[in-house]
Amino acid sequence: MKKNKSEIFDLPLSFYLTRKYTVFCFKRFYSEFIVVGRENIPTDAPVIFAPNHINALMDAIAVHSVVSDKLPLIFLARADIFKNKTIAKIMRFMKIMPAFRMRDGIENLSKNDEIFNQCVDILQHNAALGIMPEGNQGEQRKLRPIVKGIFRIAFSAQQQYGLNPGVKIVPVGIDLGDYVKFGKHLIISIGKPIEISDYMSMFADNPVIATNEIRNKLHDDLNNLSLNLASDKFYDCFEIATKVANESMVEEFNLPDNTVYRFVARQKIATKLVEIEKTDPVKIEYLNSLCIDYQAKLNKFKLKDWLFENRNSKKNLIISDILLLFWTFPIYIYGFILNILPFYSPVFIRKYVLKAKDIGFFSSLHFGLALLTFPLFYTLQTILFSCLVSSTWWIVLLFLICQYTFGKWAFYWHKKFVKLHASLRFNKMNKNHLSEIENLASLRNQIIGIVSNKH
Repeated sequence: MKKNKSEIFDLPLSFYLTRKYTVFCFKRFYSEFIVVGRENIPTDAPVIFAPNHINALMDAIAVHSVVSDKLPLIFLARADIFKNKTIAKIMRFMKIMPAFRMRDGIENLSKNDEIFNQCVDILQHNAALGIMPEGNQGEQRKLRPIVKGIFRIAFSAQQQYGLNPGVKIVPVGIDLGDYVKFGKHLIISIGKPIEISDYMSMFADNPVIATNEIRNKLHDDLNNLSLNLASDKFYDCFEIATKVANESMVEEFNLPDNTVYRFVARQKIATKLVEIEKTDPVKIEYLNSLCIDYQAKLNKFKLKDWLFENRNSKKNLIISDILLLFWTFPIYIYGFILNILPFYSPVFIRKYVLKAKDIGFFSSLHFGLALLTFPLFYTLQTILFSCLVSSTWWIVLLFLICQYTFGKWAFYWHKKFVKLHASLRFNKMNKNHLSEIENLASLRNQIIGIVSNKH
């Protein structure tokens, strides 16, 4: 087959190096970078990766981070991003193509035919596609309806294979510790491939039924791979309850206490809550009132839920934390000074220059800007160091490397200090405002009791 003129499925050195650098930095944006099910990624077939969509460009980079750096991976993104010519060129370089939606104007929908044909061409050259099957981004931890475009492309590309195995859709679940903040966890769960050939006979008989069947399959798989707080009316209640009951559910299901299994426990809690909403409206209304009251009181006293997990923490642990922070304070100051400009300039640009309002893009903007600010300021600071302190090459090189190392230490020092301060304040409230704390603890236990079916 004659290749597409754009050669979007090729891997020029400029893109290859950019992707390597981006993925390297991406993995360090999170405190824990966890991949589950990497063995499910096909290595010898055309693949469409289908992740849940919760965090703008970070979701696409998450998929890039788990595939071979030798595999061309092309994503589709909403067409309105391409209106600016400069941004359109950048997107094209990043191997992202526009997909038009009804809101982009009904007159533009026909342009999707050309884009979809390119997608089929890409798959027929054994490159890979990344398509957000929900069709848009959401800022809530739940799945939205799956749109049909991904299946139209998959069935078209499968035509050349007939009933033989060929095109595969790989569901990818993404779970973030926080939608905006740096230094939280990222879990990428890769599901087993959906074989399009399994649906081709059905598609030949009735395309609508075949599309609905495979859409339900993809939705179920994504539900099993992500955290789906599937409620409109009680979403906030679900979010609070999954957080509050998390530790207890880890113990109840006898799971190891780590990030992955805490995520599994939250999934189990979400499933329970969906069932309660369906079968017991009185109970879910009561749980909702408890969650609202509990969160309001936490906000009033400026407390965090995790403090109640460690309510009886030993004093000697707190003392050891105080001593550790005290003796390492000079390292923190050094790391803070060296990293204040590269770390905070992306936040400043996002807030006061770009004036971005969409929370779903904050993390992408911070990360994208940091790709530039960190090497820029580290280089300038190294030049300044070589001029003012020492020009010995190995000392200059050591300084260059240590900027990041000390910066990371300073971040986690600050994080530990904030937690220590919160724990000390909480211990003080336990003494001076015991009735309020007991009331909060009671509300918390009631929430856990309902989730675990003990109430």
